[in-house]
Formats: sequence, structure tokens, C-alpha cells
Amino acid sequence: MKLKVTKKLFSHLENAPVHAFTLANKQGTEVTCIDYGCIITKIMTPDKEGNYENIVLGYDQIEDYVDHSPYFGCVVGRVAGRIGGAEFELNGKTYPVAKNENGNHLHGGIKGFDKVIWDTSINETEDEASVEFTYMSPDGEEGYPGNLTMKVTYTLTNDNEFTIHYEGKSDETTLLNVTNHSYFNLSGDIKRDVLDHALTLKSDKFLELNDELLPTGELINVEGTTFDFREGRKIRTGAESNDPQNQLAGGGYDHPFVLNANHNQEIVLEDQESGRKMTIETDEVAVVVYTSNQLSGDVEIYGAKPRPHLAVCLETQGFPDALNHADFPSWVLEKDEAFSSVTKYRFGVI
Repeated sequence: MKLKVTKKLFSHLENAPVHAFTLANKQGTEVTCIDYGCIITKIMTPDKEGNYENIVLGYDQIEDYVDHSPYFGCVVGRVAGRIGGAEFELNGKTYPVAKNENGNHLHGGIKGFDKVIWDTSINETEDEASVEFTYMSPDGEEGYPGNLTMKVTYTLTNDNEFTIHYEGKSDETTLLNVTNHSYFNLSGDIKRDVLDHALTLKSDKFLELNDELLPTGELINVEGTTFDFREGRKIRTGAESNDPQNQLAGGGYDHPFVLNANHNQEIVLEDQESGRKMTIETDEVAVVVYTSNQLSGDVEIYGAKPRPHLAVCLETQGFPDALNHADFPSWVLEKDEAFSSVTKYRFGVI
């Protein structure tokens, strides 16, 4: 019997339909996403007692995603993270982009990948279910050069593995650094915050940030700091730390960590109380760990009141602001070059 993808109408946006897709495997794990922004709205996984609950933050209404969402569950691009000064130089030409955060450019601009309706197709086989999202970002969109064709594929397997495959190609040299911005809370149905979640990272260094949360260019050794996740560390230790880097992030983390390994259990998040465990493996050079330090507002998140440390984002990507640091791995996508990046999430119990 094939794994199933269920498609249904989620809402309408400016008279265009927005659809929800639920990928379900034979074990009962489900991933629900919508074609607006490729947003992952729910991930249902079992706790140690076998109870299936949602482990990501989101909304029931499309209007809340449009008006209030801090990038819940979406694909971010063309460039995830910040571009200092909201401009960049490419092949001798300067490109201004939107100043949408304190004079800097954040997460692809005002109408990035997270705010468009993508085309979709469904694939179902004996072993996996997938939704393929495609979007053509036209030359000049949000200031970026080149007609960029993007494909993002979400795949769920019977082994409780969920894979995101990003692919892109542009007819001009451009920039590309994409990620998924899901907010994870393994307690299930947002029963409590993530301060007692334990995070383990195969990372010896993190990028030091300035007051605008832009990298200074310095890579800091994690040894002896609250940024040492190599043997596992509760998020609480950073949220309660007096380290100036934790403080400027708003009491916690909003930092890129340099990954020592790829596709080798390099990122592991665990919640002892529920028994849930999530392992992330990626092609990318870094993961930005954001412990939702700025989360606030009046709009409820699946019945929970927004507050700091309600979730943790684990954004696999390139180094932020790479264009302004010659020694950082490049985001430049050459004309007609194929971009491909895979991040895999494995759901289990401790």
C-alpha cells in the first residue's frame, strides 16, 4: 500500500486558493504543509508512551501567517539570514535590497519565498510520500538578479525520516542561501517551553555577533562557554547566562554554529519529559540556533500564548552575511549552475 498525501483547501489569499497537504506514513507520523511559503504547519510524532502530538509552532488561520508570523515553518530565501547594509556587490555591480530589519536585509526581503504561493505536485510510493513545490522568482524580485527557478521537495518515509531537498537554477549569476524556519517544541502540543530541551551539536566554533546580530567575522571556540553543545546542553543554560553573546541575542541564542560533520547525526534535540528525539543531518556548513527569544504578541499559537523560549529553530544554511566576509563560504550561484541542498529530520524517542 502506498504512503498517502492528502490535499485539502486551507484558505484563500487574494482570491487564490491555499491548499494544505498532509504526508502520512504507516507508523502514524504526519507532516502537514501549505503551498503558501512552503510552510510546515504541523508535525505529529509519538512520545515515549506512543501519544502523537504536534511538535512545531503555527496557526490555524492564513491571515495569522500573513500578518503575524515570525517565519513559522516557512522556506526562507533567496537569502536566509541578514545582509548588512541591505546591499551587495556581484560582478562589479551593486544591488540594493529591502531594508526590512534595522537598516539591514532579513530573510529574503519584504516578499521573499515565505510569502508567495508555490505550484505543487504530489508523489506517493510504497516507501515514501512527497510534495514538490516549485516557484520561479523573476529577475529583480526583492532586488536580486536573475530569473531563479526553485524546487523544494518535502518527503516523509516509513522510517520516520522527513527530508527537505532544495534545488535552484538561475539564468544570471545571483545569490542563494535557503533554509526552513520551523520552530520546534518536542513537549507536544506546546505543553511547556523548551528551556529544558537538550541540544547536541557537532560544532567547535560559533560566529560572534554584533549588536545588530550580524557576524563580526570572528569564529569563537566553544570550549568553556555556554555555546559548547558537543556533549549536550540544556537551552536554559544559555537563556540564563550572563555571557554578552547570550545577552545581546535577547537571553538565549540566535547564533550560527559551524558544523564539524555532515549527514552524521550532527544536530540532536531531545526532550526528556516527553521522550521525543529529533536528529537533523544536512549538507550545509552551519546551523543557526534561535531560541525564540523575541517571541511575543497577542495572537495565540495553537492555543499557546506567545512568549520567549517557546520553541527552538534549527536553521541549516550558509553563514549569514557571507557577501561581506571574504573568508566565509560563498552564497554565489553562478549562471546556469545547479544548486542542491538536503536536510534530513529523523523523529524518534530517547
